[in-house]
Amino acid sequence: MAEHGPASFELVEVKASDIMPERVSFYDSFLKGSTYAIGATIAILLLMWIFLV
Repeated sequence: MAEHGPASFELVEVKASDIMPERVSFYDSFLKGSTYAIGATIAILLLMWIFLV
């Protein structure tokens, strides 16, 4: 049989102030990545328009 860990464990309260800096940095990275992706898409479309039309 599989062995189980301890039957009881303690839950620790997580406050918003503990996780907000991490979430803000993730959101900033997402916005920066989105900006680069949109710019790259526009550049590809312009190059396609120049060379394929």
